[in-house]
Amino acid sequence: MPLTLLRPDCPNAAAPRSHLNGCHPRPVNGYVGLHGERFEPSRAIAGDFVTSQYYRVEAQLLAGRFPTLGSMKIELPEVRPEERTPLVDSLLAIIRQLLDRVVQLEETVQQLRDENALLKGQKPRPQISPSRLETPAVPPRPKDGKRPGSDKRSKNSQLIIPQDVTLHPDNLPPGAVLKGYEPYVVQELAIEAKATRYLRARYALPGGGSVLASLPADVLPGSHYGPNLICYVLDQHHHAHVTQPLLLEQLHDFGIDISAGQLSRLLTENQEAFHQEKDEVRAAGLATASYLGTDDTGARHQGHNGYCTVIGNDLFACFASRDSKSRLNFLEVLHGSQRWYAINDIALAYWKEQALSAALVEQLRQGPQEFAGASAWQARLAELAISGDRHVRLATEGALLGGLIARGVPPTLVVLSDGAPQFDLLLHASCWVHAERPLARMVPHNDAHRHVIEQVREHIWQLYQDLKAYRQQPAARAVPDLEARFAALCNQRTGYPNIDAVLKEIRDHQRDLLRVLERPEVPLHNNASESDIREYVKKRKISGGTRSTAGRRCRDTFASLKKTCRKLGINFWTYLQDRVRGLGKMTRLAGRIRQRAAEKHPVPVEAVLV
Repeated sequence: MPLTLLRPDCPNAAAPRSHLNGCHPRPVNGYVGLHGERFEPSRAIAGDFVTSQYYRVEAQLLAGRFPTLGSMKIELPEVRPEERTPLVDSLLAIIRQLLDRVVQLEETVQQLRDENALLKGQKPRPQISPSRLETPAVPPRPKDGKRPGSDKRSKNSQLIIPQDVTLHPDNLPPGAVLKGYEPYVVQELAIEAKATRYLRARYALPGGGSVLASLPADVLPGSHYGPNLICYVLDQHHHAHVTQPLLLEQLHDFGIDISAGQLSRLLTENQEAFHQEKDEVRAAGLATASYLGTDDTGARHQGHNGYCTVIGNDLFACFASRDSKSRLNFLEVLHGSQRWYAINDIALAYWKEQALSAALVEQLRQGPQEFAGASAWQARLAELAISGDRHVRLATEGALLGGLIARGVPPTLVVLSDGAPQFDLLLHASCWVHAERPLARMVPHNDAHRHVIEQVREHIWQLYQDLKAYRQQPAARAVPDLEARFAALCNQRTGYPNIDAVLKEIRDHQRDLLRVLERPEVPLHNNASESDIREYVKKRKISGGTRSTAGRRCRDTFASLKKTCRKLGINFWTYLQDRVRGLGKMTRLAGRIRQRAAEKHPVPVEAVLV
């Protein structure tokens, strides 16, 4: 069917756009030039008529009228089995590859259009959610039934009431008899600014010198702000995500006389005790963990892109912000502030796996085998004349990995991640949700393609449910069947290249995805780490990036301590009160982690594999 275009009646094809827009259009059939010449579509694609200004405008108008592949209904005729020759199968595969490529190009074009719109001060294409009209209605609950989890507890069962106030009616008539009391509980929060001037007496001693009266125990040394105020500032900023300008305005409304600079110093300075406890948490968590979940997200610092990495499990969480998210950075996060480099069997195995030069490995095996700190290790590399970027990186990664084992991290530690290559260390486990996600995001070309996607996804989640049941009750006899089902799932050929590519990617990570068969305590997904890193994402969306190194470090520290307190069931406000006042009544978080880890009894690997 010939195309119908609006051709301007212009005598000059090279006229400017303003002149073209002012011409009177008339419809013509096909690709017709200004002087009656006709262009075939193949020649148009080859670029025969896009050299002039008019044809460029015509091409832009034409491109805007074609629908996207997602809005086109493409139905290929059914091919009977006796007609499926190798040539037909190859042509179908080529068509499907081209459809996948067109989808990718359309996404790229849309991204470029959105970027151009933003550069021009316009709005990009809106993200319109699908209609909910076709969502099945939720079945009504029984009239006498209750929603699960809706059982109410007694509101005042755990409330501490320090005092009772007895109330009697006024102007009682004669003969009134007291029948008892009806309790009515009222909770209140007292917020008030309080300033105290301590007049410290100074006495001159007979033998010379003087003595000055000591401050009360609840006054922090060297601080003109009380512990409650400091705890409130830390809790509001790090726990409630209140920005510094809003927090400053709030304190002024309460009647606190404080400057923006002083507020910043309360948040970022003299926090070494908290930094030290964060290092203790990381060390205790690594020493007692059977698995370690990790994830990362963007974290701008001083106007430049950076990354925040979280490590943890069900007992702790530790955040660290760096300028990159490489494997070297991940190893440095595991080490914390004090790095240890060691050349041992773990380091040698890593260098062999990464194909580091045998001559360099032999050099490193001579002389000292352990180094405390980055400066000592860099000096050793300089002494051995190891200066190539790849050689330095691989040597440092292997030494840091060996240092972790030398510091007590078990070599059987499982690292659970979303599949990012920088986290593939020691025993690696991958997240099933991330492995299946490409299928969930895939745009089907037609009904047959949609049916195959849904079928493959259904098989994946059936296997996932069985692995989940195995994790609850491990049994060695179930392992061969689960492995066989995994192989059957990944080895199938659907005839759609994009689906087969996802299945191949899953098959390539078989050991990581089936890690639960030998380590049932390892989760099948990385949702916990993503939940941990979401705390940092919320903070980033509210406050943006950090400006000072101290602010960046404090953000990581208090995010780590707050998340760890939540996982251990510790009230963060109570924790701040104990640490700021220096009471020491609350057990160190590292001790709580070791205690909780000792109470857990993970299923031994031998019991599963026997």
